[in-house]
Amino acid sequence: MRAAVLRSGRLVVDDVADPTPAFGQVLVRTLACGICGSDLHFMRHAPRMVELSRQMAGPMTGSSLDLGRDIVMGHEFAAEVLEPGPDTVAPPAGTVVTSLPVLVTAEGFVSLAYNNDFPGGYAERMLLSAPLLLEVPNGLSPQQAALTEPMAVGIHAVGKAGMSQGEAALVLGCGPVGLAVIAALRLKGIEPIVATDFSPRRRALARTLGAHESVDPREEPGIEAWRRVDGRKTLVLFEAVGVPGMIDSAVRDAPLGSRIVVVGVCMEDDVIQPAFAIAKELNLQFALGYDPVEFSGALRSIAEGEIDVAPLITGSVDIEGVPGAFDELAHPDAHAKILVEPA
Repeated sequence: MRAAVLRSGRLVVDDVADPTPAFGQVLVRTLACGICGSDLHFMRHAPRMVELSRQMAGPMTGSSLDLGRDIVMGHEFAAEVLEPGPDTVAPPAGTVVTSLPVLVTAEGFVSLAYNNDFPGGYAERMLLSAPLLLEVPNGLSPQQAALTEPMAVGIHAVGKAGMSQGEAALVLGCGPVGLAVIAALRLKGIEPIVATDFSPRRRALARTLGAHESVDPREEPGIEAWRRVDGRKTLVLFEAVGVPGMIDSAVRDAPLGSRIVVVGVCMEDDVIQPAFAIAKELNLQFALGYDPVEFSGALRSIAEGEIDVAPLITGSVDIEGVPGAFDELAHPDAHAKILVEPA
């Protein structure tokens, strides 16, 4: 089968072996897979990410990912069931499904985001775990169902913030993660929602997804925009940029007693000034990923029309077009979410 393969730090399109489902697994055909910002990060920072993973896991249980071997990425997907593994109960062939990007094997759990042995959604076919499959409901298109995963990230971040109606939100950065946060804030009934981004296109998408105000921080700092729009409610800031200096900037700007949720993944060393956070008694929360309930809830909200993800889909490519799509996504004004559609 054809796949976009990360090989020696470069994306190439090549033929790879077809996967064979074992007990508890299901062979599926990839229908749509979103290109995630974390995959762009991985292209640039793979050695750093692997090293940090090993440090977090400890010297005896660190990441086994081998950057010298092929990796087929892609963890935001919807797929069609082809056939189950031996003695495996699964939905009928032809059923459109999505799943947590985790494969259960005899040796344990494998992340379908970054591993050497099982392909992700940048391949024509992949393996999923039968117990984790979620049937796509309400005739929802595979393209929109593929955005379940990034929407779950936003729902999780808002959940970590512990927000309630009567509080305001400032979202710093309107890339896919920031936009998912905005959609989750709107779903929760938070207002006002103020967003900042350099890109006019992303600021427009922020308003489409539910932001009440979106500004260019070079023209009006986000904190000033919040004060202009409301300025009285307790503020929660979401840092969704993930570059050095953003957390410190949020700490310096945040009002007394506010909360900061860091959902942007910075892969470089960073520095903050603790005195500001201490003096203002800030609460600093970091957020990553989602749990199964948040994932299934994201799919339901998309299928029920509570979250409209269609405006986020700004491009589509086949397998052959994946390397070029990665190049395009390096320019934030060009796209929000490009889908890989192998068929």
